[in-house]
Amino acid sequence: MAGEFLILNIVIWIGLYLIVGLSLNIEYGFGGIPNFGRAFAVLMGAIAIGGIVNRILMVIFGVSGQIIDASGVVKTTMNDLIAQNPLIGIALLIFGLLIAAILGAVTGALFILPSAKLSEDYLAITLLAISEVVFMVSYYHPDLIGGYYGVTVPDVLRFIPGEQRLFVFALIIVGIALLVYYVVNRMLTSPYGRLLKAMRENDAVVRAYGKDIMNLRIRTVAVGSAIAALAGALYSMFSVNVIATNFSRVEWTFYPFLMILLGGLGNTRGVFVGVSAFVVARIFLITYKFEIVQALGLPFDPVWLEYILFGIVMLVILVYRPEGLLKEKPVMTSPIKKVLEKRKVKAKEVAAK
Repeated sequence: MAGEFLILNIVIWIGLYLIVGLSLNIEYGFGGIPNFGRAFAVLMGAIAIGGIVNRILMVIFGVSGQIIDASGVVKTTMNDLIAQNPLIGIALLIFGLLIAAILGAVTGALFILPSAKLSEDYLAITLLAISEVVFMVSYYHPDLIGGYYGVTVPDVLRFIPGEQRLFVFALIIVGIALLVYYVVNRMLTSPYGRLLKAMRENDAVVRAYGKDIMNLRIRTVAVGSAIAALAGALYSMFSVNVIATNFSRVEWTFYPFLMILLGGLGNTRGVFVGVSAFVVARIFLITYKFEIVQALGLPFDPVWLEYILFGIVMLVILVYRPEGLLKEKPVMTSPIKKVLEKRKVKAKEVAAK
């Protein structure tokens, strides 16, 4: 049972981080937008579930009072309904994801507005600062999503027994992650993907061809934020609670950056490889950190082992393997593929003569 739990835990976190990694790959890997505020979009997904959906249910059931206490009443009422009618739970899951995506897209577009014209360095610092401000507000103002107390949310899989719930939720998260992977891959192999790469390499050239760089940045961050918000919503519904401290910049900004750097920028397959390698390594480190520290005789608390090792990995990647495990390849759109096929045919005809 312990082994099955470990495997399911790995699968769930690969799914969640794959969604966030793909969203970051759109913005930074392809578009060159250093969004150091990625945790902001994930937090928006949690706010959509803990703040918006909870309040909608409070209105429906006529529950009043502080959201910290009212969320418990809403959760109990909804869990009873979902246990009797599974369709209510499925509808709540879909509705929550839809609200999260919309909130993520809207706030992402507004989020980039004050800094869309800045250069990369200043843009990264500004986005990080805005993200931290929103995090502090959500943490120290309980009226939003319970602050440091947190709020509870209904269990959308209440109709499934406890032991099987983890397995079903793992399937849901992986299924959504694969759907996001497919959509993002199709999006980035289109002319839009080539435009993003052109903006990353030289935005002056893109501007010279009549493209609005600011508008492109806003649209790109809106799309990326909508995708990342899905991960925040899924994590909140999986853990059936929303606490601001679960959405720190280390967990949802710096780690995703490390994953896409490890796998390879501008590469959807690289994102999957980087996420998988990171999650497996991290979960095994968390599970066996005390044994590792004791076996190696390390002179520090096991809690810091994870941060030290991943910091070293980041430095090694940046110095010795900046292209990641999988190198970036040109975007192969349909017209380019047709041209290459014609060239191959002509080359064969010439060789035959």
